[in-house]
This record gives sequence, structure tokens and C-alpha cells, in this order.
Amino acid sequence: MATMEESFPRGGTRKTHKSEKAFQYSVEHDNLFDISTEEESTKRKKNQKGPAQTKKLKIEKRESSKFVREKFEILNKESLCEGMRILGCVKEVNELDLVISLPNGLQGVVQVTEICDAYTEKLNEQVAQEEPLQDLVGLPELFSPGMLVRCVVSSLSITQRGKKNIKLSLNPKNVNKVLSAEALKSGMLLTGTVSSLEDHGYLVDIGVGGARAFLPLQKAQEYIRQKNKGAKLKVGQYLNCTIEEVKGNGGVVSLSIGHSEVSAAIATEEQNWTHNNLLPGLVVKAQVQKVTPLGLTLKFLSFFTGLVDFMHLDPKKAGTYFSNQPVKACVLCVHPQTRAVRLSLRPIFLHPGRPLPRLSCQQLGAVLDDVPVQDFFPNIGATFRLKDGALAYAWLSHLSNSKKLFKPETFKPGNTHKCRIIDYSQMDELALLSLRTSIIEAQFLWYHDIKPGVLVKGTVLTIKPYGILVKVSKQVRGLVPPMHLADILMKNPEKKYHIGDEVKCRVLLCNPEAKKLIMTLKKTLVESKLPAITCYADAKPGLQTHGFILRVKDYGCIVKFYNDVQGLVPKHELSAEYVPDPESVFYTGQVVKVVVLSCEPSKERMLLSFKLSSDPKKECAGHSQKKRRVINAGQLVDVKVLEKAKDGLKVAVLPHNIPAFLPTPHLSDHVANGPLLYHWLQAGDTLHRVLCLSEHDEHVLLCRKPALVSAVEGGQDPKSFSEIHPGMLLIGFVKSIKDYGVFVQFPSGLSGLAPKAIMSDKFVTSTSDHFVEGQTVVAKVTNVDEEKQRMLLSLRLSDCTLGDLATTSLLLLTQCLEERQGIRSLMSNRDSVLIQTLAEMTPGMLLDLEVQEVLEDGCVLFSEGPVPGLVLRASRYHRAGQEVESGQKKKVVILSIDMLKLEVHVSLCHDLVNRKAKKLKKGSEHQAIVQHLEESFAVASLVETGHLAAFSLTSHLNDTFHFDSEKLQVGQGVSLTLETTEPGVTGLLLAVEGPAAKRTMRKTRKDSETVDEDEEVDPALVVGTIKKHTLSIGDVVTGTVKSIKPAHVVVTLEDGIIGCIHASHILDDVPVGTAPTSKLKVGKKITARVIGGRDMKTFKFLPISHPRFIRTIPELSVRPSELEKDGHTALNTHSVSPLEKIKQYQAGQTVTCFLKKYNVVKKWLEVEIAPDIRGRIPLLLTSLSFKVLKHPDKKFRIGQALKATVVGPDSSKAFLCLSLIGPHKLEKGEVAMGRVVKVTPKEGLTVSFPFGKIGRVSIFHVSDSYSETPLEDFTPQKIVRCYVLSTTDPELTLSLRSSRTNPETKSKIADPEINSIQDIEKGQLLRGYVKAVQPSGVLLSLGPSVMGLAQYPHVSQYSPAKSTLYDKHLPEGKLLTAKVLSVNHRGDLVELSFLPRDTGKPDVFPASLGLPLRKQDERETGAEERDHRGEEKKGKRKSQKRKEKSNGQGPEEVQLPSKEKKVPQKPQAKKPGKRPHPESGSEQEHVNKKQKKAAPSEEDDSGVEVYYREGEEEMEEPSVPPRKKHPRPAEAPRLQLSSGFVWDVRLDSLTPALPPHRESSDSEEEEKPEQATKKSKKERELEKQKAEKELARIEEALMDPGRQPESADDFDRLVLSSPNSSILWVQYMAFHLQATEIEKARAVAERALKTISFREEQEKLNVWVALLNLENMYGSQESLTKVFERAVQYNEPLKVFLHLADIYTKSEKFQEAGELYNRMLKRFRQEKAVWIKYGAFLLRRGQAGASHRVMQRALECLPKKEHVDVIAKFAQLEFQLGDAERAKAIFENTLSTYPKRTDVWSVYIDMIIKHGSQKEVRDIFERVIHLSLAPKRMKFFFKRYLDYEKQHGTEKDVQAVKAKALEYVEAKSSVLED
Repeated sequence: MATMEESFPRGGTRKTHKSEKAFQYSVEHDNLFDISTEEESTKRKKNQKGPAQTKKLKIEKRESSKFVREKFEILNKESLCEGMRILGCVKEVNELDLVISLPNGLQGVVQVTEICDAYTEKLNEQVAQEEPLQDLVGLPELFSPGMLVRCVVSSLSITQRGKKNIKLSLNPKNVNKVLSAEALKSGMLLTGTVSSLEDHGYLVDIGVGGARAFLPLQKAQEYIRQKNKGAKLKVGQYLNCTIEEVKGNGGVVSLSIGHSEVSAAIATEEQNWTHNNLLPGLVVKAQVQKVTPLGLTLKFLSFFTGLVDFMHLDPKKAGTYFSNQPVKACVLCVHPQTRAVRLSLRPIFLHPGRPLPRLSCQQLGAVLDDVPVQDFFPNIGATFRLKDGALAYAWLSHLSNSKKLFKPETFKPGNTHKCRIIDYSQMDELALLSLRTSIIEAQFLWYHDIKPGVLVKGTVLTIKPYGILVKVSKQVRGLVPPMHLADILMKNPEKKYHIGDEVKCRVLLCNPEAKKLIMTLKKTLVESKLPAITCYADAKPGLQTHGFILRVKDYGCIVKFYNDVQGLVPKHELSAEYVPDPESVFYTGQVVKVVVLSCEPSKERMLLSFKLSSDPKKECAGHSQKKRRVINAGQLVDVKVLEKAKDGLKVAVLPHNIPAFLPTPHLSDHVANGPLLYHWLQAGDTLHRVLCLSEHDEHVLLCRKPALVSAVEGGQDPKSFSEIHPGMLLIGFVKSIKDYGVFVQFPSGLSGLAPKAIMSDKFVTSTSDHFVEGQTVVAKVTNVDEEKQRMLLSLRLSDCTLGDLATTSLLLLTQCLEERQGIRSLMSNRDSVLIQTLAEMTPGMLLDLEVQEVLEDGCVLFSEGPVPGLVLRASRYHRAGQEVESGQKKKVVILSIDMLKLEVHVSLCHDLVNRKAKKLKKGSEHQAIVQHLEESFAVASLVETGHLAAFSLTSHLNDTFHFDSEKLQVGQGVSLTLETTEPGVTGLLLAVEGPAAKRTMRKTRKDSETVDEDEEVDPALVVGTIKKHTLSIGDVVTGTVKSIKPAHVVVTLEDGIIGCIHASHILDDVPVGTAPTSKLKVGKKITARVIGGRDMKTFKFLPISHPRFIRTIPELSVRPSELEKDGHTALNTHSVSPLEKIKQYQAGQTVTCFLKKYNVVKKWLEVEIAPDIRGRIPLLLTSLSFKVLKHPDKKFRIGQALKATVVGPDSSKAFLCLSLIGPHKLEKGEVAMGRVVKVTPKEGLTVSFPFGKIGRVSIFHVSDSYSETPLEDFTPQKIVRCYVLSTTDPELTLSLRSSRTNPETKSKIADPEINSIQDIEKGQLLRGYVKAVQPSGVLLSLGPSVMGLAQYPHVSQYSPAKSTLYDKHLPEGKLLTAKVLSVNHRGDLVELSFLPRDTGKPDVFPASLGLPLRKQDERETGAEERDHRGEEKKGKRKSQKRKEKSNGQGPEEVQLPSKEKKVPQKPQAKKPGKRPHPESGSEQEHVNKKQKKAAPSEEDDSGVEVYYREGEEEMEEPSVPPRKKHPRPAEAPRLQLSSGFVWDVRLDSLTPALPPHRESSDSEEEEKPEQATKKSKKERELEKQKAEKELARIEEALMDPGRQPESADDFDRLVLSSPNSSILWVQYMAFHLQATEIEKARAVAERALKTISFREEQEKLNVWVALLNLENMYGSQESLTKVFERAVQYNEPLKVFLHLADIYTKSEKFQEAGELYNRMLKRFRQEKAVWIKYGAFLLRRGQAGASHRVMQRALECLPKKEHVDVIAKFAQLEFQLGDAERAKAIFENTLSTYPKRTDVWSVYIDMIIKHGSQKEVRDIFERVIHLSLAPKRMKFFFKRYLDYEKQHGTEKDVQAVKAKALEYVEAKSSVLED
């Protein structure tokens, strides 16, 4: 900046001011501009040229002293304060912040959250939904460098280095919070941010409380076109706006952002600005008040004064300012406390909205010599004059290397210095300089100074997983990615590099704009002397250089150099020799030396080569080519092994020794045998009959798979696609495996794809689970595309079977064992004694061995004997439970020889060692036990003889995948069919396994309990066991967290020792529910104390004196209390057994434990209390909440700390049994969770608790409300919440009543508990279950031990002619309501009445039976008569008993309270002495079968669903047989009622119901005179036969599925058997309506609504609809409205509305229907179904115009995505009910807009077929088959056309359609060919 002459004079008298001012700085203070936060009283001033001018005039002295009071200090960090309003300029825009340049060289940062509230909200929304929002743009799109912004200082923080950080905010709420809505005036210039986009403009956040600012679209158009490149404004966009109009006292503000209005905006006095609300950026008209050497004071807006410092004078007018001169100025900043205002006169600030010019960075970092000082300001800095005349500035701290070395006298004006440009202040247009030696000499001051390829030195700052951060200079940091830490990939860089290390790197990439610097530490690249390629132009052909491999592909390697330059090394340039698989030879990050072959800089392409010199082998290439021509694909050759490569054998084809390659998978058809052959074949071995698969590019690929060889020999190998047809079976091998399928190649080189869907008969989750590369497979061709040379294959076993599975299985087994025999012969040729011995061993061989050691896992190792290195082992299973000790002699049998690990598997099993000599027959079937499993076959022992037999685990080449459930296990039983009877050379009999159904599971051994499934060893711990350590208990160690497990953390200590920290040793106080292990993170450095050492073999903690202590895993603690104190705990528990440790804990004690895992099988939580103490929490003791017990994994997290109560030690193991619900004592009054183990019908439940306790629940304690089927909800294993009533008996007495288990719910107790006769009062109404029908009356159980008797006159008001009706209508277990007539406490007698007048309930006999009412005088004689008849008919009971037995229902004896003798009873308690009515017997049989089945009803565990059970007292739900046969006999068919359920009859047509015929015949039979005793024996026999025939007839009638119910009784029985079937309930209602019993019909409906389970929503809705129908026909408008309102409340409202609308329509109440539809349109306007229904209603009424208007309204209300469907529906309705031509017009219109909507086309075609002519149909088909749709859709339409012509057209028409289809297919394929 050029400075004004007056401020910086070159001579003359005016300079005298300064010298005097210099002496008086420290004396006088003027508080006007003295900022309260400042400590220093320094001023910015000009330095003197020399001491010569010391004489001053008195006037000058006065002027000077007056001037001293003005303080022209420039802004510094100390003079800023929070809340200060300041103008800034955007310097840098980053993703998450803005760097803002402030006046006087300061700089601040605006975080992304300080832009505006709306933008922050969008950011939060984006973070919450974890995906980018479309309408949220980044800061780089909202801001650009150079933009002027108004800021507020939000905070001033001090960094670690002691520097002040200035944090700013642009949020209008902070910037403009000094304004109020009332203060807003038209013409004001404000800044705001866009908060949302509206239809006619934008809402702008101006941050003024109570004011809404709106920017109309037309006012924004100019800005959008000129500044925003035509794009709409975005949320968060920063705008300079002028207020156009203020309404409502500032409530609504209209804005403009036009360029002309904004740039001309000037703050005026009319706008009423005050000191409090003055904003930076305002342009004001001002008057110069005072001119001083350091700046000016101005007066503006009449009352305000402000300062202009020397940096902000207009450069062009420098030295020309005078008092009272009018000027335009811009407010730079306003101090909120002192109200000091700073202004700028620079022209660039006087036009708001204009950005500052962009700076050039060319000189940034330049070192300048001999720069003259312009002026020096004590305590502030100095200005310098650059060569181009521009002014530069240096802060005081940058004038010298340190404060001590600073000499002010060296900065006299004119003195020259060497300096460097370190930055540029945009706000001041000043270059910022530094004179510090370190900065001047710095090699790289800024990112611009660094060029790719140069060497740099730096210091390691941090080591992170993403690489190492290196500090290059004060401002510059670079990253070394993990790939570039060394020439090879480093796993532990922290071992080589440490923080603070000096490192030498080479720059790979530098992007100064993004401040991104990437470097490499690869030694070869850093020290390379070859020229570096930093751009494509550098790459000249022939140039040799170093690079690194970026990617390895199958076509070659991509090599990268510097500055993102990269090139390709094609496959043929990788090496002089052919590289079949580059990925196996080269790796990413590898440093390579390359030569440039060619380069095209314009296309950024480069070809490279790894072949650096000419290849001498090329001379003989011609010779070898001649040789190679000898071999052709498909030829069989002999080969000689030359050497082993990584994945196969390098061989020479004989006789010409042509080099070839034989991959390992191609050595055998058996996947497991390939690696074995590869291992044992050695150089010099010859292989015969090897197939040449392919020969190209100097490369021969061979295959030795017998299946492929025989396929080629047999000519079953098509050579081209023309020979292949669908259905062919071909043998090939898996070439590659993809996610979508498997590619199979055949010997001729052809290949096809087996898609995932037809790869296997089993479900394919992952293709790689089913096949491996190189595997032999049989494939069936399903599809061939000859043109594209493609085919699709099926590998399913069902498609590819080659014959009988048993034969195939045997063939595979024989081939596998023969190959293994061949491997044995290869082994016997080796020199090693060990290998020769192994080759001679065969399965079944007996050996005498000496036991060497018994391992921890139960395996037995035997000593090697004479052969060193021989490993013989018996697994835990094959130890067969024998006690063995070291040195013991044992006889064993060989099961298998592992030819890779060189181990022999043997068995000590007695049956195998002592084989029985028994002759075996071929083809005989034997039971066998699996003894050993190989990959493709298993070895089993015959149960009878102990012989070993082998059988194949696969029955086909493709049969390689088995689910875990299908896999065999050692010890499992199988059924084998023998194919050989002598062992042969293999030592094994050959067999084929029988069906899998004959497999049996291995018997679990008793001692299996001792093997603890939780003794899982952390593999991370096992690694460390090898290393010895010198640690002792109490040592403090440091280490790094290696891995985090649920209950412990694995730590790597120094020297690689692995240590362990248990969860209980991390925190002193563990908050319940937290996981302490989560406090530590992987890679975190920790300090811990050693508190013990755990032996890996025994898991015990050893004392430090133990010799094995140095091999233990150190157990550590990081508890702060352990680390602080000197004393510490020590886990020295070697002498104490686990059981003794557990005995320290008493029952009831509370412990903190850590969840290790949830054992799903055993249903318990496994926890650890301490490193050496473990516990278990049975699932039932984890919670009293069913929700938690159902999903324990949701409540309990692995590693979580739990507070548990000790219940007791588990005697079987060293485990503590714990509970999370307090001490589990099961005392009286305790609530506990139990499991139902048994459900006893009509009695109750048996419940088990943890630790073997059993309890019983009576049916009276199942619920607070009795039901007909109280036990139907209970099944074994169901969890129930129980209350302990009594513990006096061995079995607990329990209650499930929610009033006991959940007393706080205060649920309604419908049936109180009656535990003794004392609980009963006279006159009380009680419910109970019928116990038995006695001669004296009906026994009713009222409680677990209380019964009452209702004598017959008190049972019913009717007098039944047949006593069997009592048995029929009062079966045992029926729920009845009774009134207590009298209580006799002495005799324990309770007399009851069931009469309606006493109970208020219906009579026990339905009125529909038409029984005569009981007469008064009958009551006395009734009992005697019954007794008399009872005696008379005793003889007839025998046949009945026989019948009972045949029905599977033995008699049951009922103990009566009176002293009568026991009478045999049926479970339903027939009345003794009465021969049951035949009908009732079969009825009873049905009931018994059904009672076990239960429809779902409410849970009994809580009182939550109480309202569903309202009125259960009136409900009756006994089970009854259904009317029809049905897959689930317990339930009648469900009803999907159409909404308009129409009743069978109208009120006027109802006829009285006729009595059923069967009843009359029965009564006639009853009326026969009683002459039984006088009849002869023959007559009695005949009568008996007749009776039995009649019985059979009635049973048959009852079983008839078509039988209709004929009485209320029948319906009662039906609805009790199927309480949730709405069809039965509705028929029951109809039945009552036929008898004009409307109230009863209503009662049935109400009963149905209470009975049907709340889960059956549709069934309930059907009943509601029926009830609505009833009220509509027979009720009043008021009753209908009431029912409707209730229905809406209990069901989905929309469904109920639609049903009522249909009911109104069908009953022709069109006015009500119309009103209802209008209500629906208001309430459900978003539901398209309502609009369509209403449209149909109007069309049916003939109101077409109204229907069209409804469609228009629907389209306005519904979302756009629904429009096409709605239009199509209305068009259908027009076809069906309205004008067909209009319907066609609607369809045509829709299809012109959406021609590809095939669903609409399809509907249109349907409608035309239904309503149009044949010509119209054919026309539309012709149109549709010429559409350009997807082939799949076109196929659908062609098929429909063809079907139509087949149905309606001639043969000629059908052929025409086929021809068109063919034409379409040909046209499509020709397009594809083009």
C-alpha cells in the first residue's frame, strides 16, 4: 500500500510532532479509545529519521500534547474482546471452517456451525440420517475467497503454545442481536442468510428477534443471474440485503439484494443508528475532524466520532486530507464496551456487496534483500517499502529472533534489512514480513515452496493407523501413508519410528490450495539416484527410473511415480518368463525399477516395462516354437516334474521337454488329494496320461483329473458351441467363483456360467461355500447362445445325476483310496525312515505302544518307539474313557495316517482293538460308529465285529456342500452296506452309507459335564505363552492394548509379552450397566500393576515362587487404587481349589459381575466376578419382566457390569449361582419366575424353578377371572410369574393371579380367592367349576378345597324329561355362576342355587329346548324318583363302561363330600344311574378331544390387557366340535365378510322356529311305558341291539360335516369350540333374528365382541359390521350411531366408515351414504380408496358429472405418485358403470403421458376385452406390441395376445400373432448385433 505523505513525510517541519509524542506516550492516557482489555499504552507511530530535529516551537508542543490524547493504536489480539463486531474478508474456505482476514493483519476462524441456525439444523439432520442431504451444500459452494462478511468475536482462546485463537461467528443472531424489530427502518443495509426456500421467494434469517424477513423472488432474480450463475439460493447462503419495506412495527420485513441498491446503500440519520447497534460494513458520510500523522478522526451521523488508522487511508489521497473535509467511510469495527469505532476510507470498502480482489501468491515466501524501513512503531512493529513501491508490515515479534536480541535503533527509517514475505493481509492490502533468521532460512516456509520429487527433512509428530504425520516446517505438515513407511509393508511402525525422530522423506504429491502433502519413507525411493518423473512430459522412452506398484491386475501392474503420474506394465512386460498370475508375484507398494516404453502426455498414458535389458533367450525362441507345435489342446501326454511353483508343478512334456504347468487342483478329481500329490511328487517323477488343456502365448496348461481325461478319451467333449445342446451333461472344472455364480470350463476350452439360483438344490448363501476353484464338476447345459458364445449351466444334483448314487459313491471312494495308495508308493521311495514307516502303516493295523503324555484336552500322545519323529495320538474320544498314565503300555488300532502332518491317529477303544473274527457278506447291512473323518470319506467301525470300513461322504462330484446339521460327527451311528468283505491293501472294507434317517446321535458321556464349554481360551493369550518373562507380583508395567474381549483386555507389554486385565480390575467403582472394558481402546498405552500369573495349562494363578511362574500370563490391574498404593492384592490361589474359593461367598451377598456370554442352549448368563471366579445366572433369575426373558440379548450386553445376589454355589462345578432379582429363597409371599412342566386338565399346572424346586397351581389360581378353558394358554416350557402361597408341603402352592403377582396394577378381581368355607358368605354370588352331577344335586368346586351343592330344584327352573340333559349341559369343568343360599360351617356344607332369579344369568338349560317349567309339587318327589330309577338301570351301565374304554376315556372316581359310596364317573360326570342318551355320548367324545386345543387368549401374567376381559363373568367359552371337517378341527372356518352382510330375513317375513324332529322322536322314546323288568332275556337283547343301532345313527348324524345347527344350544356349543370364528357368531345372530329375538341377537353380538381374542381384528370387525347391519335394519338412527361410534373407537376407522357406507347404499339410504362419504373425504383425504369408493357410488346413482368432479378433487388432494392409479381406477369404474367412450378417453390420455406403464395397459386391455368389440381388442393389442418396452414386458403382452386369439380367433389369427412375435425377436437381435 502506498502511504499518504502526511502520515509518512520525507522531511519538513511536520515531523516535529512525532518526536515529542514519543516522549509522552507513557505519560498521558485518553480513555476515549483506550480499550479496557489492553495492558499496554503503546501507540502506532512513525519513527524518527534522526535525533537532529530536537528543537520544537511552542505551538507545535501544544498541538502535539493535544494530539497525544488521540490513540491511534492499530488492532491487535489484546485489543479484541468477545462480542466485538468487526468486518472481515474470507481468506480460505475449508469443508468445516472459514479462515477470515481481519483488519491490521489479524486472522480468525468461523466454524461450520456458526454460519446460521438453519444450516446447523441441516447439518444435524444429515449426521442423524448418515447420508448426504440433497439441499445441503458445503461451505466451498456458499463462500468464496474475497467475500466481505460481518462477524462477531465469539471467543478468544489460548492455544497450548500460548497463542491467542480468534473464533468468530457469522450467525445473524449474533451479529444483528444489537438490533430490535422496532429499530428496523427502510433503506438499512443488513446481512443475513437464507433459511428456507418458499414458493414465492426466500425466508432470510437476519437474526432480529420478532422480525420475519422475506426476499421476494423477483428481487432476487438479478443476483441469481449475475452472481449465482442462475442457480437458486441455497440454505446458509450469505447475503447483503437492503430493507425495502417494514410492516407491522418491524414484524415483517421485505428485502432486496439487487446490486445497485446494495452498493449504493448509505447509513443515514433517519435510520436512527446508535452506538449500541452500529454495525461493521455500513457506509457513512463523514467529516474529517482531525488530521494526525497516524491517521484521522472522523465525525459521522451527526454524533459519532471514529478513528481511521494509517493502514486504512485512501492511498491515492494520502497527505491531502484536511479538517472538515467531507468523505465517505466504511465502519470496520465497533467495540461493545468502549464503543470505539474504527473506519476505513479505502475505496474498495465503500461499495457494499463487492468482493475484495483475489491475491496472487507468487511472491508469498520470497526472500527479499535490502528492504528499507519506512517507519517504526515502538511495541507494535515497523513498515517497510518494497521495490514496487508497495508498503509492507512486520509485527514486532517478527523483527528479531527473540525479545532479548531486539534492538530498536536498527529500525530507523532508511535502514535496510533482509526479510521474507510470510503472508498477505487482504483487509489492509499489505504484505506481512518476517526478519527472523529461522523463517528466512527455512527451506520450505509454506506448501507453495514444496515441489513433488524433492527430498525434505522433518520430525515425526504422531503415528496413527492412517500413517505418520511429519512436521516439515512451522507451517507445513505432511503425511506418510502406511504403504510408504518402508520398502515392505510394516505391521508395527511404532517399533521403527518414534515421536520426535528426524526423518528424510521424498515428496510424492503437494497441493498447496488444499494444504495437502504426501511423502514416502521408502528407502529405495528416498535414496534413488535415477531421475524422478513428476509429469508425463518427463517420461521419455528409454528412461529408467524407480516407482512403486499401485495396483496388481490380471492384465499387468500399474506403477505410480510423483505428482500422481502413473503408467502400465502390461503382462508380457512383467518378466522375461511368462507370469501366469501377476498377483502371486507382485504386491501393492513394491518398489520397482522400470524403463519407459512410450508416453502420450496429452492423454496421460504411459507404457512401461520391467525388462530392463535385452533378453538372450529370444534367440532360441524360434527353435522352441517348432517344438511347442507338437502339443495340441486335448492331447494326452506324459510329463516329468521339473520343480514346484507356488500353486502347481512346473513340468516338461516328454519326449521334447517342452515346458508346461500343472496346477495343484488339476492333480486329482478329489479336492483333498491335490495338495497331497503336490507335496509328495518331487523333481524327476513322471506322470502318465496328462491332458493338455490349453496352449497359447508360449504357455501350456495341463490337467491330470481322471474324470476329464476319460471324458476326452470317450469323445464326450464338444469342441464348439454348435455341438452343445440344452440337456447335455458335461464334465468340467470350476474356473472362477463370483458372487452371482460359478464359471465352469470344459477340456476343449469352452466355458459356461452356473448362476447362483441353479448351482445347488440347497439354498446358496455364499457361492464360495459350495465350490472351490479347480474342482471337478458335472454340469447340465440349460441354455445355449451360439451367437454370443455363451451357455448357462446347472450344477444341481437333481439335474446332474450320473446314475445310481450308491454306485457313484463307491466309485469316488475307490478312486480316492487308489490315489492315496499311489501317494504311499511315492512316500516309500523316500530315504527317511519315518516316511517309509508311515507308508507301510495302514488303517486297522494293531500296535503295542507306550503312553508318553496325557494332554490338557484329554488327548493321549504315545512315544515314538524306534522311529524318531513319529507322532501317534489318540483323541479324547478315542481314549474311550480309560485311565492312562505316562509309561503305561497300551494296545491301539490305527484309524488313519495324516500324510501332510505326518501324524498317526489311533484308538484305544476296546471293541476296535479286540476285533471279532466273523465272516462278512457282501451287500449285508451293518450298524457302524464313525471313528474318523477325512474331507471326502469317513472311517467307521462295525458294531458287531469292530472291523474298520470306509465310506464316501459324497455321492457325486458336485456334492460338496453340507449344512452343519447334515455333517457327520465322530461317535455318530450310521447304517452301512458292505461292498467288499476283505480289507485289501488299504486296510479298510469299502461300504456305502444307508439313508441319513438311519443315523443316530453320539451318546453323551457322563463325564462330559466336566468338560466346561466356557473354558474357551482367548487365542490372543495363547501366543504369549511361549515367551518367558521376569515380572513379579507388584511390578508396574506399561503396554499397549492389543484386543478387547467381553470380560478381559489383552495387553502387549514390552518384549512382546502378552498380559491380561480382567474387567474387575479396570475401575475402582464400576457403575452398573456399563462395560469397563469399553473404557480401554485398542492401541491405547496403559500403565498397570502385575497382580498374578495364570498358568496356561491349568488356568490357575501360580505363586511367584513356582518354577513355572516365568511362563505364566501376567494378570494385570489398572485400577487407580491399585496403582497408587504400595500395598497391592495378589492372586495367589494355587493352593485353593475353585470350590473352596466359591465358599467364601454367602447366600444373599451382593457381588458385581461381568457378562461373558448368554448360553442359549443351557439358558443361563455366564458371568465372571473376578479373574478366577465365575458364575452363572439362570435365565429365570435375570428378571421379572417377560419382555426381558423373551429377548435377554436385548437387555444384557456382553461385557456389561451387573449387580447380582449370590444364591449359592453350584455343587457340580466351581461356579457361583447368582440372581439379578434378589435372593431366590421361594418363601411364602415371594414372587418368582417359573417354567410350566405339566398341564393337568381340570386340575392345574405343575411349575418348576431353578435348582429343582417344584410347585403346583390350582385352576382357581390361574387368573383373577375364571374362564371355561382356564388352562388353554399354558403349554410346557412357558414362563410364568408365580406368587408363593404356601411352602408347608414338599411341593410349593402357587398362584398366577395378577392381583398376587402384580398387586400394584390393582386389576379388577372378577372371582375372589376362596381358600376355606370361612371365605363364603350367605347371599354371595360366586363362580365355580362343575365337579360332578350327583343323585342329590350338582357339585360345584368353588376353590381348591371348597365345594358347594345345588339340589335339583335349585339347578334349573325347567324340569327336563330326560336326566341325560344334566350330563349334557353340565359337563365336568363347566363354569357356572351360583348364589350361596346357606353356609353350614360345622358340617362344611355350602348350599347353592343356579336359578336365573338368584344369579341374574341365563338358565343352565337353553329356552330353545322347549322344556316344561318345574312344578312346585315336583320338588319333593323328584329326588326319590331319581334314586329309584337309578337302581333300576344299574345293569345298563356296563355297556357304557365298555364304550368309555374304547373311546380312551377310562372312568374316574369322584370323592363326594357326603358319605355316599364312590361312583364311577366319566370325566364329564354322567349322572349316576342314568343310561346316557346316545347323542350325549358322542357329544362328550368330541368335547374331550377338543378341550386340549385352545384358541389364543390374553396372557395371564399382567393386568395390562384388562379391558379386553370386561364382562368375562357373562362369557361362556367351553370347547365344542365344529360343524365341518377342517384341517384344524378346533376352529370353524374364518369369515371374510363382505361389507354389505345381508340378513336372510326381514322383520315382516320372520316365521317361528319349528322344533327339531329328533327331539320329538326322543321324547316319544322316553314316553314308552316302563316295562323293562318284565321283558324276557331275548327281548332285552333285541332292545339293546336296537338302542345301539340308534346310538350309531345319531353319532353318524352328529359327525356329518354338513349338519346345520338347529338350536341356540347347538350354536352355543359351536361358538365355545371356536370362540374366534365370526361366521358362527353371525349365524347365531341370524338364528335369533329368525325368531324375532332382536335383543338376544344384540346380546350375542356383544358376547362375541367380548369373547373373540383382541388379536383377531378382522373377526371382530366382521361382528361389528353384522351389528351395524342389525341396527340399520331393526334399530333406530340413535342406536346405529352409538354402535358406529363404538366401532370406530375399537377398529381401524376407515374400514368401519367404508362398511357403513356400503350398508347404507345396499339398504338404499342414499342421502345418509352421501353425507357419510363427505365426512370421510374430510377425514381421510389422503386415502385413495375413499375417493374411488365415492366415485363408484356416484356413478351407480347415475351422477356422472359429480363423479368427474370427485376425480379432479382427488387429484388435487392425493400425492402425485398416486395419480396414475386413481385415474386408472376411475376409468375402470366408467367402463363398468358409466360411459365407455369417456373411459377410453381417460385411458388414452393417461397412456399418452405414461406410455410405459404396463400395469395401466394391462387394465385397459382387460376392460376392452370385457366391454369392447373384437376389432377394438385387436387394435389395442396391435398398438401395444409395437411399443418399445423391455423384452420381458413385451413377452407378457405377446402371450396375452396369443391367449386371446386362441380363445376368440381362428388358427390363422393365432399364426399371425406368432409371426409378429418372431418378427419382434429378430428385429431386437439385429439391433443388438449392430
